[in-house]
Amino acid sequence: MQENQWLIKQLEQLESDSRDYKQKALLQATIALLEEQEKRRGQLQGELDGTLWSPGNWNI
Repeated sequence: MQENQWLIKQLEQLESDSRDYKQKALLQATIALLEEQEKRRGQLQGELDGTLWSPGNWNI
């Protein structure tokens, strides 16, 4: 589940209510940034899990 889901919904609501182009652009960019961070966090977590469970990296 996406950790920033509540924040993204709030930003989307602000964007839909806004009439200012610059504010809408900023809100859209912020949403995109949060989504990209969540995607990368998931990728890094998967990479870490894979490394921890790889016997070749256990250096015993």
